[in-house]
Amino acid sequence: MSSSPHRSHGNGDNRPRFFDSKTKSICWAKADTVAGRHPERWRKDAAGNIVCKRFFNCLGCLCYEYDHIIPFSKGGESTADNCQILQSRVNRFKSDKYDIDSDQLKGYSCEVNFTDKELDIIEMAVYGDVIRPGNQCRCRTVAEKLGKFKSKDDAEACKLP
Repeated sequence: MSSSPHRSHGNGDNRPRFFDSKTKSICWAKADTVAGRHPERWRKDAAGNIVCKRFFNCLGCLCYEYDHIIPFSKGGESTADNCQILQSRVNRFKSDKYDIDSDQLKGYSCEVNFTDKELDIIEMAVYGDVIRPGNQCRCRTVAEKLGKFKSKDDAEACKLP
């Protein structure tokens, strides 16, 4: 059995089951941005949930998956027009349904709302810096923490709790 993303379903169906990297890029780019957050790092899913680009295919509240709007099992294609990002939990509940609106999707969402400061801490932990309009900062190096070195980086070290 081949490991190709083109999976035959025994009925001559050779449509690609998974979204390719170009389609995923388009899908991410068309999702709503999060005000005050770097668009390559943060987006809103189809239900309005904030998700983090680094948290792909996991199960936490900031995790997401690429979803077929019209499910693959119902004839949906793996194209950018049929792709949306969804919080992983929402995608699992949605399953093979396609006549679901954003309010119903929201009902499946994690009920955790992160503050800006919490998102800053998460972004610092994941990326090593925080990039927000007017609020760029970075992790201090070990040498800086020990007082042995001053960074040449112009960005201020983040002052997080």
